[in-house]
Amino acid sequence: MIAGSVAAFCAQVANAQAENRQPVAKPALAVTVIQPQLATLPLRVPANGNIAAWQEASVGTEADGLRLTEVRVNVGDRVRRGQVLARFEAAPVATELASRRAALAESEAALAEAAANAQRARDLQASGALSAQQINQYLTAERMAEARHEAARAVARTQELRLAQTEVRAPDDGVISTRSATVGAVLPAGQELFRLIRRSRLEWRAEVAAPQLARLSPGQGATVTPVGGEAILGTVRMVAPAVDTQTRTGVVYVDLPAGGTARAGMFARGEIEVGRGSQALTLPQAAVLQREGFDYVLRVGPDSRVLQTKVKLGRRAGDRVEVLAGVDAATRVVARGGAFLGDGDLVNVVEGQTGLGRTGLLVMDRRP
Repeated sequence: MIAGSVAAFCAQVANAQAENRQPVAKPALAVTVIQPQLATLPLRVPANGNIAAWQEASVGTEADGLRLTEVRVNVGDRVRRGQVLARFEAAPVATELASRRAALAESEAALAEAAANAQRARDLQASGALSAQQINQYLTAERMAEARHEAARAVARTQELRLAQTEVRAPDDGVISTRSATVGAVLPAGQELFRLIRRSRLEWRAEVAAPQLARLSPGQGATVTPVGGEAILGTVRMVAPAVDTQTRTGVVYVDLPAGGTARAGMFARGEIEVGRGSQALTLPQAAVLQREGFDYVLRVGPDSRVLQTKVKLGRRAGDRVEVLAGVDAATRVVARGGAFLGDGDLVNVVEGQTGLGRTGLLVMDRRP
């Protein structure tokens, strides 16, 4: 009897020790939870299109048959209006100009002599010392000398222009987008040397479906995201007056700020804001996870375990996104850092609230 009681007591002690040795579940992480908040999201029209130069200037040569001796800019260089971009060999033009200036001086001397003879003929006209025919000859010679002098002056001026054309100058402020100039080349007049993006201005040429064009007007804001780049804020400058008969889309021209990451020729997606919309249930973008092609949030249950829940998303505004289905206003979800958690993980909930809702950072729980 006593032996049986001792054995039972020992068994209870052993069971208690075994229970103490069993691992107790500990929270994997400390997290902050938030709840979906109502917010008024703007109405936006989505569009796709290319980023292009606002205007391009073709910079070519006006000098004919001269050798290119110097190229002073390259692709990507910013230039100012009137800046020298390239130079041609000026010696042949300078020599021809000197010859034309000498001819001009000769015609000027001949004009001076003819003018003096004509004046003497006019002075003697009343005295009858010269016949009417002789007087007419002197006056005619003066007019011919004036004409030859004007012709010589025009030829000299033409050579001065040719000499000035040996320097290729920028027609406007901007950035060099292409360069085809090669030192040593002998080029005909009109040959393109550079292309210049005027004033370094870029625009997004968004293709918008015809039914949406009526909602767009100059001055509306737009968010443009180039492929592989960051979002850029732009402004609608103009809505095309015609629609493409093949695609049934119209082009909307959106001015982009200078100095951004956009480059001419990039493809970009974007949205144009057309007004204020109705209220919607929203969450911060950081609270939404993308896994296997779907959108999820991590709900925190009463037992402090996270439950991976699929949600349907709608419009986006800044760092907030509309939630159409999957959660309600009373649902508690992990604010951020959900990528470190799995379905069913136990967490330590830290309460906190700032701004539109509770926010917080995910931190590793190192407590024993």
